[in-house]
Amino acid sequence: MSSIHTNPTPSNLPSSSSSDSPTSESRDGVEDGVAPNPAGTEHPSVASGLLLNAVRDVREIIRLVQCQVCSKILREPTTLPCGHSLCRQCVPQTHIRTNISWPATANRLRGFQCPFGDCKKEHALGDCAVDVTLNKALAIFETIIEQYHDDTGLSSVSTLIAVRNQWDIAGVPSLAKKKSEPNVLRGGHIIATYSLAELGKLDYGCEVSYSSVGAGDDAVTQVDTAVLARLKESVRTEMDCQVCYALFLDPLTTTCGHTFCRGCLHRILDHSDLCPICRRNLSIQAQVNQQSYPSNERLCKIINGFWADLVALRSQAYRLEQQVNHGGFDTALFVCTLSFPRMPTFLHVFEPRYRLMIRRAMDNDRTFGMVLHKSSRTPDGSDFMELGTLLRIVNIEFFPDGRSLLETVGVSRFRVTGHGWLDGYIVGNIEKIDDISLAEEEAIEASETMRARGIRDPVTSPPSPDPAHPEQAVPARSRAVSVSLDDLETMSTRELVQFGVDFVRRMRAQSVAWLTARVLAIYGECPTDPAIFPWWFASILPVKDEEKYRLLGTSSVRERLKMCCRWIIEWESSRWTLSDCRVL
Repeated sequence: MSSIHTNPTPSNLPSSSSSDSPTSESRDGVEDGVAPNPAGTEHPSVASGLLLNAVRDVREIIRLVQCQVCSKILREPTTLPCGHSLCRQCVPQTHIRTNISWPATANRLRGFQCPFGDCKKEHALGDCAVDVTLNKALAIFETIIEQYHDDTGLSSVSTLIAVRNQWDIAGVPSLAKKKSEPNVLRGGHIIATYSLAELGKLDYGCEVSYSSVGAGDDAVTQVDTAVLARLKESVRTEMDCQVCYALFLDPLTTTCGHTFCRGCLHRILDHSDLCPICRRNLSIQAQVNQQSYPSNERLCKIINGFWADLVALRSQAYRLEQQVNHGGFDTALFVCTLSFPRMPTFLHVFEPRYRLMIRRAMDNDRTFGMVLHKSSRTPDGSDFMELGTLLRIVNIEFFPDGRSLLETVGVSRFRVTGHGWLDGYIVGNIEKIDDISLAEEEAIEASETMRARGIRDPVTSPPSPDPAHPEQAVPARSRAVSVSLDDLETMSTRELVQFGVDFVRRMRAQSVAWLTARVLAIYGECPTDPAIFPWWFASILPVKDEEKYRLLGTSSVRERLKMCCRWIIEWESSRWTLSDCRVL
């Protein structure tokens, strides 16, 4: 029989229910008729009251398929990293991006300024692809509109549309531009408004007024209701995630143009960095938080507008699913040692409570949380650190007496927001600790290097690394023997990782061969990837756990590299001599 004892969330820990999803003029404005948060995952009751209606919401329905830049119907819709979508031909002119050394792949060397007012950031051209799901939905939308437009049985139905700009709506006609002439177009309100937008005569921000021509209002309403019902039924076939095969929940579009539920993409990145559909590399961090990677705004509007009631049910079922396995808590916690993402951790499990925990993990998704032990200063305090690493069981060997040897690999970092007890071991609610996006990493690097040293002269600056072999590029700065703590702020990301790699090579030259071979057999060769190097470096270096633990709370690859380089400078200058480091 399971026994659960709960401890309230400590007051110094953030609540997991808080939403940090980004907002924009189009996301949080009621004019777009969608829930403020993507797909209604936080407030399904709000989303359920926003179901688009053919009678009252024709203008909002057409806005779903209009480009916010050119105001025409979206063609080859391209979704940007900020979540906005626009026609492919509306992507601004690109320029060469400077002062960026990582990742510096070929498809990230050119970029453009985002045309949307709530973003205005620089986007890498390689992060922008034609949105496959949105493109298919628009094709279905266009086909249905054309079918109804050409229906001879509806030839008697026409609509007179008068376009009203923002000054007309505000009652200030003197500031309005030249008034547009009313347009009489064939079809009901939906078909006529779509046709007007397709002709380029309906600005995205303008409102309209309607008058029926050749048929009564009841006939027009029947036509619009039939068109909307057909649209919802047909477009729905393209709104299922190709991982969970259910309606998108918080849709996130990757750099290759494919869309998945955010939670499904989390699970994908736990195992692979390849898109499960096209098998291209995903230029996205393993932690896909909403602030760095906003949801697909256009798909969120479509889903909330057409199927808000289904989204509410799906969101509720998803939350219950996440908590059912651990009596209201979502993760089993192993209080033992310090682990890092992407790095192996080997465990000998012998206590009965943890043997039970591992068996349950094997029956589910083979994951559990690892947290470092600490001494509690208060009777009600926890005896473990609040930051930890989610581990996935790779291999397991059972012994006849019930003990087991585990080989695990770190998946992601988390913060414990509340915990309790289940059958002797600790279970808790966790929230992921996410890294900033690659675009934000590049912006920080460019800002720090440009601010400190100015823009480099392209003649004297070191060449960009070969994207296929980044380890071959050794910046001149990294070859310097003496580097101060102040220098770290001005070094490029590639120079920082090269500084650490050089230190490892010096240590290996002075270490014993058998020990080096054993370390490399466990953790592999020294990585040159800036995203992996800090975790590898902390795993093999004999540093106090309290010092290594600080890495778990960081949100930037560059920040972690600076910490590792500070360790090297301090050790070489005061704490150690080179002969003291024999681990490598």
